[in-house]
Amino acid sequence: MSTAYVVVAVVTVVANLVAAGVDYARSKWVLANMAAYGLPSSWIVPLGVVKTAGALGLVAGFVVPWVGVAAAVGLVVYFVGAVAVVVRARRWGDVVYPSVFLGLAVAVLVLG
Repeated sequence: MSTAYVVVAVVTVVANLVAAGVDYARSKWVLANMAAYGLPSSWIVPLGVVKTAGALGLVAGFVVPWVGVAAAVGLVVYFVGAVAVVVRARRWGDVVYPSVFLGLAVAVLVLG
């Protein structure tokens, strides 16, 4: 396990846990963005659960590597979907946010 992998994985874990916390708090700006993307507000907590599961899977991957790989794949799929939703809504200025998370997930997968 390389130092680069550990650093990128830890950053990805922290970023996803913070994002999930914002979802659990039902932040008004997140709810407004979801409405602009055409997503129901009832999805906010389940989306936070997916981010939490991905983050915890990456942590578990430090002990059981295949779990980390599975978590990274799950996060890549999740954030590809997030980018697609933002693009579909034509919210070009917002594409950068899920793209950063996607980049982190891809980096963890590649480095793993």
